[in-house]
Amino acid sequence: MAQVKLGDNVSIHYTGTLQDGTTFDSSEGREPLAFEVGSGQIIPGLDQALPGMEVGEKKQVEVAAENAYGDVNPEMRQAVPREGIPADIPLDIGTQLQMQTPDGQALPVTVVEVDEEKVTLDANHPLAGKDLTFDIELVAINA
Repeated sequence: MAQVKLGDNVSIHYTGTLQDGTTFDSSEGREPLAFEVGSGQIIPGLDQALPGMEVGEKKQVEVAAENAYGDVNPEMRQAVPREGIPADIPLDIGTQLQMQTPDGQALPVTVVEVDEEKVTLDANHPLAGKDLTFDIELVAINA
């Protein structure tokens, strides 16, 4: 039976969980995730687990933070003056907002702290700094 190798286009079903067992993402009820192995389209720790797998094979993969979404970067947190944020923007802790970088790129941020004078926004990926577990099943090696 064919085994996955770098450069193959594959389809997988997956469920991603945090260390406490909370599911953060899953392909259950959706089409399988399709991508090219080794192309950087998915997190490195998951990509590296696929070569050698055969269609129908299932495995559990533990991915350390540095091979997933990286460690939390303190420089990705920024306090902005509260008066600089329009009054109609919700500022509850955990609210996801979108900022624009100087070159016009959209940058998702999360409200992590609010006081009378400033709002602290975090541009780290929500899963940064977290070790992840994936239950994967190789559905297909696509031609």
